[in-house]
Amino acid sequence: MRLRHSLAAFATILGFAGTSAMAQDAELKVGVTVGPHAQIGEVVQQVAAKQGLKVKLIEFSDFIQPNAALDAKELDVNIYQHKPFLESQNKARGYKLVPVATAVVQQMGIYSKRVKSLDDLPQGGKVAIPNDPTNGARALLVLQAAKLIKLKDGVTVTASIFDIAENPKNLKFVEIEAAQLPHSLKDVDAAAVNSAYAIPAGLSPAKDALVLESKDAPFAPVVIAAREDNKNDPRIARFIKAYQSDEVKAFVAKQFPGAYTTSW
Repeated sequence: MRLRHSLAAFATILGFAGTSAMAQDAELKVGVTVGPHAQIGEVVQQVAAKQGLKVKLIEFSDFIQPNAALDAKELDVNIYQHKPFLESQNKARGYKLVPVATAVVQQMGIYSKRVKSLDDLPQGGKVAIPNDPTNGARALLVLQAAKLIKLKDGVTVTASIFDIAENPKNLKFVEIEAAQLPHSLKDVDAAAVNSAYAIPAGLSPAKDALVLESKDAPFAPVVIAAREDNKNDPRIARFIKAYQSDEVKAFVAKQFPGAYTTSW
Protein backbone atom coordinates (compact mmCIF):
# COMPACT_ATOMS: atom_id res chain seq x y z
CA MET A 1 0.00 0.00 0.00
CA ARG A 2 2.80 2.38 0.94
CA LEU A 3 4.52 1.69 -2.40
CA ARG A 4 1.28 2.40 -4.26
CA HIS A 5 0.91 5.78 -2.50
CA SER A 6 4.54 6.62 -3.24
CA LEU A 7 4.10 5.79 -6.91
CA ALA A 8 0.93 7.91 -7.04
CA ALA A 9 2.68 10.85 -5.41
CA PHE A 10 5.59 10.51 -7.81
CA ALA A 11 3.22 10.45 -10.78
CA THR A 12 1.51 13.58 -9.46
CA ILE A 13 4.85 15.37 -9.17
CA LEU A 14 5.74 14.34 -12.71
CA GLY A 15 2.36 15.61 -13.87
CA PHE A 16 2.91 19.01 -12.30
CA ALA A 17 6.41 19.16 -13.74
CA GLY A 18 5.10 18.30 -17.18
CA THR A 19 2.37 20.94 -16.96
CA SER A 20 4.91 23.53 -15.84
CA ALA A 21 7.22 22.67 -18.72
CA MET A 22 4.32 22.93 -21.18
CA ALA A 23 3.43 26.36 -19.78
CA GLN A 24 7.02 27.50 -20.23
CA ASP A 25 6.96 26.35 -23.86
CA ALA A 26 3.53 27.81 -24.63
CA GLU A 27 3.30 30.46 -27.32
CA LEU A 28 3.24 34.04 -26.02
CA LYS A 29 0.51 36.14 -27.62
CA VAL A 30 1.57 39.74 -28.10
CA GLY A 31 -0.75 42.53 -29.25
CA VAL A 32 0.70 45.39 -31.32
CA THR A 33 -0.72 48.19 -33.43
CA VAL A 34 -0.13 48.10 -37.18
CA GLY A 35 2.92 49.99 -38.38
CA PRO A 36 6.11 50.55 -36.38
CA HIS A 37 5.11 48.50 -33.33
CA ALA A 38 4.29 45.54 -35.55
CA GLN A 39 7.58 45.94 -37.42
CA ILE A 40 9.56 46.11 -34.19
CA GLY A 41 7.57 43.14 -32.90
CA GLU A 42 8.70 41.03 -35.86
CA VAL A 43 12.35 41.64 -34.92
CA VAL A 44 11.61 40.79 -31.28
CA GLN A 45 9.86 37.63 -32.48
CA GLN A 46 13.05 36.54 -34.29
CA VAL A 47 15.27 37.31 -31.29
CA ALA A 48 12.91 35.44 -28.97
CA ALA A 49 12.84 32.42 -31.28
CA LYS A 50 16.62 32.14 -31.01
CA GLN A 51 16.16 31.99 -27.24
CA GLY A 52 13.51 29.26 -27.49
CA LEU A 53 10.45 31.46 -26.94
CA LYS A 54 7.58 31.26 -29.43
CA VAL A 55 5.87 34.61 -29.99
CA LYS A 56 2.64 35.17 -31.92
CA LEU A 57 1.98 38.77 -32.98
CA ILE A 58 -1.62 39.95 -33.21
CA GLU A 59 -2.11 43.31 -34.94
CA PHE A 60 -4.75 45.92 -34.14
CA SER A 61 -5.70 49.10 -35.98
CA ASP A 62 -7.03 51.10 -33.03
CA PHE A 63 -6.14 52.03 -29.44
CA ILE A 64 -9.08 50.38 -27.68
CA GLN A 65 -9.11 46.72 -28.71
CA PRO A 66 -5.57 45.75 -27.61
CA ASN A 67 -6.41 46.43 -23.96
CA ALA A 68 -9.82 44.77 -24.25
CA ALA A 69 -8.13 41.67 -25.69
CA LEU A 70 -5.47 41.68 -22.97
CA ASP A 71 -8.10 41.96 -20.25
CA ALA A 72 -10.08 39.11 -21.86
CA LYS A 73 -6.92 36.91 -21.77
CA GLU A 74 -6.81 36.74 -25.55
CA LEU A 75 -3.33 38.27 -25.26
CA ASP A 76 -0.50 37.82 -22.79
CA VAL A 77 0.97 41.31 -23.28
CA ASN A 78 0.49 44.29 -25.55
CA ILE A 79 2.83 47.04 -26.76
CA TYR A 80 1.46 50.32 -28.11
CA GLN A 81 0.47 52.71 -25.33
CA HIS A 82 1.94 55.10 -22.80
CA LYS A 83 1.37 54.80 -19.07
CA PRO A 84 -1.22 57.62 -18.73
CA PHE A 85 -3.40 55.98 -21.40
CA LEU A 86 -3.11 52.60 -19.65
CA GLU A 87 -4.11 54.16 -16.35
CA SER A 88 -7.09 55.93 -17.90
CA GLN A 89 -8.28 52.68 -19.49
CA ASN A 90 -7.98 50.86 -16.16
CA LYS A 91 -10.06 53.54 -14.49
CA ALA A 92 -12.69 53.81 -17.21
CA ARG A 93 -13.11 50.11 -17.96
CA GLY A 94 -12.17 48.38 -14.73
CA TYR A 95 -9.14 46.64 -16.17
CA LYS A 96 -6.28 45.42 -13.99
CA LEU A 97 -3.48 45.96 -16.48
CA VAL A 98 0.04 46.89 -15.40
CA PRO A 99 3.21 48.11 -17.13
CA VAL A 100 5.96 45.50 -16.84
CA ALA A 101 8.69 47.26 -18.87
CA THR A 102 9.31 50.20 -21.16
CA ALA A 103 9.62 49.79 -24.91
CA VAL A 104 10.42 52.52 -27.43
CA VAL A 105 10.04 56.26 -26.94
CA GLN A 106 7.69 57.84 -29.47
CA GLN A 107 6.92 61.52 -29.71
CA MET A 108 3.72 63.18 -30.83
CA GLY A 109 4.21 65.82 -33.50
CA ILE A 110 2.24 68.71 -34.93
CA TYR A 111 1.97 68.38 -38.73
CA SER A 112 0.53 70.57 -41.48
CA LYS A 113 0.03 70.49 -45.24
CA ARG A 114 -0.85 74.19 -45.27
CA VAL A 115 1.84 76.00 -43.30
CA LYS A 116 5.59 75.55 -42.87
CA SER A 117 5.77 77.00 -39.35
CA LEU A 118 3.51 77.18 -36.34
CA ASP A 119 3.92 80.95 -36.51
CA ASP A 120 2.08 80.82 -39.84
CA LEU A 121 -1.06 79.26 -38.41
CA PRO A 122 -3.89 81.69 -39.22
CA GLN A 123 -6.18 83.35 -36.73
CA GLY A 124 -9.10 81.00 -36.15
CA GLY A 125 -7.18 78.11 -37.74
CA LYS A 126 -8.46 74.55 -37.34
CA VAL A 127 -6.27 72.15 -35.38
CA ALA A 128 -7.13 68.45 -35.14
CA ILE A 129 -6.31 66.52 -31.96
CA PRO A 130 -7.08 62.94 -30.82
CA ASN A 131 -10.62 62.42 -29.55
CA ASP A 132 -9.66 60.10 -26.67
CA PRO A 133 -9.16 62.07 -23.43
CA THR A 134 -5.60 60.98 -22.70
CA ASN A 135 -4.10 61.64 -26.12
CA GLY A 136 -6.19 64.77 -26.45
CA ALA A 137 -4.50 66.04 -23.29
CA ARG A 138 -1.15 65.01 -24.72
CA ALA A 139 -1.77 67.10 -27.85
CA LEU A 140 -2.76 70.13 -25.78
CA LEU A 141 0.44 69.85 -23.75
CA VAL A 142 2.49 69.76 -26.97
CA LEU A 143 0.67 72.87 -28.19
CA GLN A 144 1.24 74.57 -24.86
CA ALA A 145 4.97 73.76 -24.99
CA ALA A 146 4.98 75.39 -28.45
CA LYS A 147 3.37 78.49 -26.86
CA LEU A 148 0.26 78.32 -29.05
CA ILE A 149 -2.06 77.97 -26.07
CA LYS A 150 -1.87 78.12 -22.29
CA LEU A 151 -3.71 75.71 -20.03
CA LYS A 152 -5.13 76.47 -16.60
CA ASP A 153 -2.53 76.34 -13.86
CA GLY A 154 -1.85 72.84 -12.57
CA VAL A 155 -3.63 71.04 -15.42
CA THR A 156 -1.45 68.42 -17.14
CA VAL A 157 -2.30 64.85 -18.21
CA THR A 158 -6.05 65.34 -17.69
CA ALA A 159 -6.30 68.49 -19.83
CA SER A 160 -9.22 69.02 -22.19
CA ILE A 161 -10.14 71.85 -24.53
CA PHE A 162 -12.20 73.28 -21.65
CA ASP A 163 -8.95 73.82 -19.73
CA ILE A 164 -7.52 76.23 -22.29
CA ALA A 165 -6.96 79.53 -20.48
CA GLU A 166 -5.26 81.45 -23.27
CA ASN A 167 -5.61 80.98 -27.03
CA PRO A 168 -4.07 84.02 -28.76
CA LYS A 169 -4.77 82.77 -32.29
CA ASN A 170 -8.33 81.71 -31.37
CA LEU A 171 -7.58 78.25 -32.75
CA LYS A 172 -10.55 75.95 -33.32
CA PHE A 173 -10.01 72.40 -32.12
CA VAL A 174 -11.44 69.42 -33.96
CA GLU A 175 -11.40 66.09 -32.10
CA ILE A 176 -10.81 63.10 -34.40
CA GLU A 177 -10.09 59.39 -33.86
CA ALA A 178 -6.30 59.06 -33.51
CA ALA A 179 -5.78 56.73 -36.48
CA GLN A 180 -7.58 59.18 -38.80
CA LEU A 181 -5.52 62.25 -37.89
CA PRO A 182 -2.94 61.90 -40.71
CA HIS A 183 -5.81 61.79 -43.21
CA SER A 184 -7.34 64.94 -41.72
CA LEU A 185 -4.40 67.12 -42.78
CA LYS A 186 -6.07 68.06 -46.05
CA ASP A 187 -9.03 69.48 -44.13
CA VAL A 188 -7.35 71.31 -41.22
CA ASP A 189 -4.53 73.77 -40.75
CA ALA A 190 -2.59 71.41 -38.46
CA ALA A 191 -2.99 68.12 -36.63
CA ALA A 192 -1.38 66.47 -33.61
CA VAL A 193 -0.38 62.97 -34.70
CA ASN A 194 1.19 60.14 -32.74
CA SER A 195 4.30 58.67 -34.41
CA ALA A 196 2.62 55.25 -34.53
CA TYR A 197 0.17 56.69 -37.07
CA ALA A 198 2.40 59.35 -38.64
CA ILE A 199 5.00 56.92 -39.97
CA PRO A 200 2.60 54.51 -41.78
CA ALA A 201 1.02 57.60 -43.38
CA GLY A 202 4.38 58.59 -44.86
CA LEU A 203 5.16 61.38 -42.40
CA SER A 204 8.63 61.70 -40.92
CA PRO A 205 8.57 63.01 -37.34
CA ALA A 206 12.15 64.27 -37.71
CA LYS A 207 11.59 66.02 -41.05
CA ASP A 208 7.90 66.84 -41.31
CA ALA A 209 6.77 67.74 -37.79
CA LEU A 210 6.51 71.47 -37.13
CA VAL A 211 7.23 70.66 -33.50
CA LEU A 212 7.86 67.41 -31.61
CA GLU A 213 6.94 66.47 -28.08
CA SER A 214 9.84 66.32 -25.63
CA LYS A 215 11.36 62.87 -25.11
CA ASP A 216 11.00 63.53 -21.38
CA ALA A 217 7.24 64.07 -21.58
CA PRO A 218 5.15 61.63 -19.50
CA PHE A 219 3.45 60.33 -22.65
CA ALA A 220 6.58 59.59 -24.68
CA PRO A 221 7.71 56.16 -23.37
CA VAL A 222 5.65 53.22 -24.63
CA VAL A 223 5.08 50.46 -22.08
CA ILE A 224 4.83 46.70 -22.37
CA ALA A 225 1.60 45.89 -20.53
CA ALA A 226 0.40 42.68 -18.93
CA ARG A 227 -2.38 41.76 -16.50
CA GLU A 228 -2.03 41.83 -12.74
CA ASP A 229 -2.58 38.06 -12.74
CA ASN A 230 0.13 37.18 -15.27
CA LYS A 231 2.77 39.88 -14.79
CA ASN A 232 5.15 37.34 -13.20
CA ASP A 233 4.87 34.81 -16.04
CA PRO A 234 8.49 33.77 -16.78
CA ARG A 235 7.73 33.89 -20.52
CA ILE A 236 7.04 37.62 -20.21
CA ALA A 237 10.42 38.15 -18.55
CA ARG A 238 12.04 36.28 -21.43
CA PHE A 239 10.10 38.38 -23.93
CA ILE A 240 11.20 41.63 -22.27
CA LYS A 241 14.82 40.47 -22.51
CA ALA A 242 14.33 39.80 -26.23
CA TYR A 243 12.65 43.18 -26.73
CA GLN A 244 15.33 45.11 -24.87
CA SER A 245 18.11 43.56 -26.91
CA ASP A 246 20.92 45.01 -28.98
CA GLU A 247 19.31 43.62 -32.14
CA VAL A 248 16.09 45.55 -31.54
CA LYS A 249 17.97 48.70 -30.58
CA ALA A 250 19.93 48.56 -33.84
CA PHE A 251 16.76 47.95 -35.88
CA VAL A 252 14.95 50.91 -34.34
CA ALA A 253 17.92 53.21 -34.92
CA LYS A 254 18.21 52.16 -38.58
CA GLN A 255 14.51 51.87 -39.46
CA PHE A 256 13.09 54.86 -37.56
CA PRO A 257 15.83 57.49 -37.25
CA GLY A 258 14.53 60.64 -35.62
CA ALA A 259 11.14 59.01 -35.01
CA TYR A 260 11.73 56.42 -32.31
CA THR A 261 14.43 55.91 -29.74
CA THR A 262 14.88 53.01 -27.33
CA SER A 263 14.34 53.25 -23.58
CA TRP A 264 17.13 50.87 -22.61
